[in-house]
Amino acid sequence: MKNSKTKSTIIKVMIYVFLTLVAIIYLAPLLWVFMVSFKTNAEIFTSPFALPESFYLDNFIFAWTAGKLGIATLNSFIVCGVTLVLSMLIGSMAAFAIGRLRWRLAGPCMTFFMIGMMIPVHCVMIPLFTRFAKMGLSNSLVGLVLPYLTFSLPVTIFIMTGFFKSMPNELIESACIDGASIYGIFFKIALPLSKTGLFVTGLMTFVANWNELLLAMVLISDDTKKTLPVSLSKFVGPYNTNYSQMFAAIIIAIIPTIIVYCIFSNQIVDGLTAGAVKG
Repeated sequence: MKNSKTKSTIIKVMIYVFLTLVAIIYLAPLLWVFMVSFKTNAEIFTSPFALPESFYLDNFIFAWTAGKLGIATLNSFIVCGVTLVLSMLIGSMAAFAIGRLRWRLAGPCMTFFMIGMMIPVHCVMIPLFTRFAKMGLSNSLVGLVLPYLTFSLPVTIFIMTGFFKSMPNELIESACIDGASIYGIFFKIALPLSKTGLFVTGLMTFVANWNELLLAMVLISDDTKKTLPVSLSKFVGPYNTNYSQMFAAIIIAIIPTIIVYCIFSNQIVDGLTAGAVKG
C-alpha cells in the first residue's frame, strides 16, 4: 500500500512539474512582450530582460493614434462579428440537416464541406482577388466577410454535426408528436442543447479571423478599412523598426482574445469535453 501511494504521489508531482513548465513556456513570451511594451527602444537593446525603469505609456498612445489602431480594431470587430454570427447560424443549420435529417445527400454534403477544410487559402488567393475585383467587392469589408465565412463553415459544420448526432432521438420524436415544425425543433430544442458546441466553434472562428492577415492584406488597400493584423504590419519597416511601439500595438491587439478566453473558458472546456465523450 505504501509503495503504491508513493508511486502515485511521485506521478502527481511529475505531472504538476510538467504542466508548470508548459505554462511557463507559453506565458513567458507573452509576459516579456507586455514588459518591453513599456520600455523605450534604448532600454530594449541595452537591457531586454530587465524590468522597465518607468512605465512609458507613450508607446500605447502612439500605437493607438498614429498607428490608427482604433479604426482597425473597429473594422476587425465588424468583420469578425458578422462572420461569427453568420457562420454559427448557417453552419449549425447545415449541421442539423446533415446530422439529424434523413436524406440521401447528407453523406456527400458532409464530404463536400470536409473537402473545404483541406483547401489552403493560398490556392484560391489569385482567383478570389480577380473575381472580387470584377464584382466590385475588393477593398470592402463585405468582400472580406465572404471568404472568412467560407473558410469558417467547414469546421463549424464538422463540430456541430457531432453534437447534433449525439442528441437523444426521444426529444426530436416527442417534439414531432407535439406538432413542432422543423424550425421549431431546431431553434427551441437542438440549438439550446448544443450551446457548448457553439461556444467552441464561435471561439475558434473569432480567434482565427481576428488574427488573419493574408486575405486582409491582399483584399484591402484603403487605410480606413484595414483590419488590426494589417495595421500591425505597418510598425515593421524595411529599414527601421520601432520595437517598443510594435510591442505596444501587439498588446492592444491580443487583449480582446484574452478577454474572450477568460470569460468563456469554462464553456470552452465543457464543450471540448462533451465533444470528446460523445464523439
